[in-house]
Amino acid sequence: MGQRGFASDNNSGIHTEILKAIGNANTGHSIGYGDDPWTKEAIDLFKKEFGNEIEVFFVLTGTGANILGIQSAVHSFNSILCAETAHIQTDECGSPEKFTGSKLIPLATRNGKITPELIEKHLHGFDFEHHSQPGLISITQVTELGTVYSVQEIRDIADLAHRHGMYLHMDGARISNAAVYLGVPFKTFTKDAGVDILSFGGTKNGMMIGEAVIFFNPALSEYSKYYRKQAAQLFSKMRFVGAQFVPYLRDEIWKVNATHSNKMAKILETEVRKLKGIEITQEVQGNGIFAIIPAQLIPILQQEFFFYMWDQSRSEVRWMTSFDTTADEIHNFVKLLRKLLNE
Repeated sequence: MGQRGFASDNNSGIHTEILKAIGNANTGHSIGYGDDPWTKEAIDLFKKEFGNEIEVFFVLTGTGANILGIQSAVHSFNSILCAETAHIQTDECGSPEKFTGSKLIPLATRNGKITPELIEKHLHGFDFEHHSQPGLISITQVTELGTVYSVQEIRDIADLAHRHGMYLHMDGARISNAAVYLGVPFKTFTKDAGVDILSFGGTKNGMMIGEAVIFFNPALSEYSKYYRKQAAQLFSKMRFVGAQFVPYLRDEIWKVNATHSNKMAKILETEVRKLKGIEITQEVQGNGIFAIIPAQLIPILQQEFFFYMWDQSRSEVRWMTSFDTTADEIHNFVKLLRKLLNE
């Protein structure tokens, strides 16, 4: 068994019902590239969540989802505004810029959330050929700092984007954790709030592989099937992606898993706040905890429960909980932390 820890929800396993769904789809032959009954059923389930007037494209990875969604909405002369901590800015090896030719403009933010006030500073130079044309705003829900946009915050950003002829993209790698925290349906803080394009993630929440790109503005998806193929995101055996989304949506596995990982994060937060010498730096709203701890303790802790540094300059770390994190793991981690702090 691999070492358990708090490094990433990507490190967790696959939910048993998801594995069962993959196995059930592994019978006989089925037409490839998405023209199979499992993929069609998964699309129908997404339409049940978001309404019939959407277009859905399945891809293999979160980066692939962001590329396809963004590329479908911008030109090479456009700029893309996002938080400086956004995954498209820090962790996708420049792929959004490579595939779109567009310029990323990262905005400094204290809590991972960008605001209309931050965005407006960069909304200039429209119709001026010497200036990259602002074309799209991308937000992450849950943000890379574990915070969650409210419905109104998203609506305000969407309204601003649309007033300027721009589009709003949401990176929903942890969208299920956000839905659980907000206590509302997906549709409420995406389509109904003015989001144009959604990268809907599942692999951080118990799926094995595969994400979905959902266009709430179907006109934007005119060339998406070609972009998907060019980006090597059109999976020949797509039924094994679609098959996962069927129980994930139909049986609300997304909610069960995200509820658990959020709950584990709150338990970890509660226990850590009892300790002296540790500062939690962000509100714990999803399944991530950010904390400043004594630097000398970090390598010792990492040997037993691996996790990542977030900001080495101030000894800030990130702890992520998962759908399969247990309360015992948290208590054992806190016990070791308490021992190292001599409490």
